[in-house]
Amino acid sequence: MIEASLFPALLSFVTVARSGSVGAAARLHHRTSSAISQQIRRLEAHFGVKLLERAGRGVRLTPAGEAALPALLELAEEAESVFGRLAEMSGRPITTLRVAVSDYLGKGLLVPVVRGLLDRGAPLRFEIVTAHSREGIRLAGRGEVEFAVVTAAETARGLEEQHLFDQPFVWVGPRRGRHGRSTLVERLRREPLLRLAAESQGRRLLDDYLERERVRPVSTIDVPSVSLMLSYVSGGLGIGLAPALALAEVSPGRVVAERAHMPTLPVKLVSRATSRRSPVATRFAAQLAAEGRRAGERLARRRLR
Repeated sequence: MIEASLFPALLSFVTVARSGSVGAAARLHHRTSSAISQQIRRLEAHFGVKLLERAGRGVRLTPAGEAALPALLELAEEAESVFGRLAEMSGRPITTLRVAVSDYLGKGLLVPVVRGLLDRGAPLRFEIVTAHSREGIRLAGRGEVEFAVVTAAETARGLEEQHLFDQPFVWVGPRRGRHGRSTLVERLRREPLLRLAAESQGRRLLDDYLERERVRPVSTIDVPSVSLMLSYVSGGLGIGLAPALALAEVSPGRVVAERAHMPTLPVKLVSRATSRRSPVATRFAAQLAAEGRRAGERLARRRLR
């Protein structure tokens, strides 16, 4: 028999799994962290399984929690769908969209779309997670986000994908004036190398290039985002491999960019194949696809040496 009183605890567990911390779940549920923890303990005691365990300052799923999560995500989606239908009947429908996106794709694609929807009064709430592409695909596959904007040649099974544009990559470095005759590839052998996180597509391309060309950097600076990489370059330090779309963030007077002779990678909007889209979510996806096409057209017109 269903224990109805456990439903709030089940939904709290899903929120903790999605957000990665009890504190974040408490803020989303407008409750205290101790109240959320108590609900999780009650859930674990009822079923006799441990669902969460400590991981540094946050928590992570145990094997039992990982096994239970897909079914609980479906339950949460059904609950959200019911609430959406009730809101429509009341004349005040609100859709919550959870989106995973990297920093530069968020700035280049998501910001104009979200701003436009909100300016036009769309009945939407957003929960946006900044994540590299591989993490975004994982979050979408587990149902922790409805959409992920990713750079990837392949997508995990069970996900639908919509092509947005093809992403070229470029070398970026500080502009050295008239005496900087060397190409950025030549300067790689004597200037610090800026590297993105290991799970990013840009890092994979960079590592493949360094191995293929047998380049051993003299110094390295690891950065968690494309935006921070470009901040270092604009400040006069380091050479990195960056997605071309991100160049809109930097002043051409301080930074030089050269096309990298590497394959372009597709940028995609991915979502779970089984998820049901509300009309507003469908509108969001269509507008993001249109923004992606415009971004691709701008990149095609840009000329790099």
